[in-house]
Amino acid sequence: MELIDAPVEGIELRRVGLPLVAPFRTSFGTQTHRDVLLVRVVTGAAEGWGECVAMADPLYSEEYVDGAVDVLRRFLVPRLAAAGRVDAASVAQVLAPVHGHRMAKAALELAVLDAELRASGTPLARHLGAVHDRVPCGVSVGIMDSVPALLGAVGEYLDQGYVRIKLKIEPGWDVEPVRAVRERFGDDVLLQVDANTAYTLADARHLARLDPFDLLLVEQPLPEDDVLGHAALARQIATPVCLDESITSARAAAEAITLGACSIVNVKPGRVGGYLEARRIHDVCAAHGVPVWCGGMLETGIGRAANVALAALPGFTLPGDTSASDRYYRTDLTEPFVLAEGHLGVPTGPGTGVVPVPEVLEEVTTWREWLPL
Repeated sequence: MELIDAPVEGIELRRVGLPLVAPFRTSFGTQTHRDVLLVRVVTGAAEGWGECVAMADPLYSEEYVDGAVDVLRRFLVPRLAAAGRVDAASVAQVLAPVHGHRMAKAALELAVLDAELRASGTPLARHLGAVHDRVPCGVSVGIMDSVPALLGAVGEYLDQGYVRIKLKIEPGWDVEPVRAVRERFGDDVLLQVDANTAYTLADARHLARLDPFDLLLVEQPLPEDDVLGHAALARQIATPVCLDESITSARAAAEAITLGACSIVNVKPGRVGGYLEARRIHDVCAAHGVPVWCGGMLETGIGRAANVALAALPGFTLPGDTSASDRYYRTDLTEPFVLAEGHLGVPTGPGTGVVPVPEVLEEVTTWREWLPL
């Protein structure tokens, strides 16, 4: 596919603040709002947008918003400028000497790719190799104050049409909430759990108590660097083990699969350095017969549009965390994504197919900086 290669004229870094419709609690903390870093790349032919999924504090990963701003301003953008005429396919190589900072790199790469695709009139979904025009949607349900509150929330999401429920768990909030959801809503509900690294291998017997509930998977039960521990756990429980934080690249995915550490992979583009690496992870997993699904990081419409495009690839056979806009935000940055019969439509416009609504963007912007190249 021929892309229009135009030099980058400048890059804007912009932070926006968005309140969540309700607090979202996981094993590593509670979020009530999002401090989102956006990257806008302006070329001679078009402009493109990327969204950095780093959180305000380094709790999910070592990355955080202030750090992403700093590394983009001081290291990543200058490297891109020094490289001269760069296309999206070479961004990762240009930025490789800077260790880590995958979320910041992913935002910059997506912005460059979005600009290229807009200039050539190519939708991101087509460029990545999508085969579907809509994707099934699951929803992630945070840790609640009580089981009745959890059942009320799950019931509302099922009434809205979500086709899969994911429950966040931690020690002390695992077996009983899962049991309650199964008893209330039945065995036909697609149900999975996400521990966000909250357990150790010593908890294997306890995690095995989840086996009778016929879960789709247990996601990232152990620390991200304990791949061998996950392999040992997978031999001790019947519920399929899915890796999230441990999968940082296509190579990491191949190694985890070879070691038997997972039989399912959650692909989060920001966590792995971008959508092009995410596609490579998809390809590796497909070659090994391992299903993948698209995880979420409470993205605005910018990141959500790109995630939906990725989730339309053939190997994404499980519903992802590609929820509708109103799951997290009363007003999204873009035109809202609306659930229809449990699915979201894949954007068909050039690039990601969405742009921020100017009035909304201005209203929620808290900081911006223009970096001429």
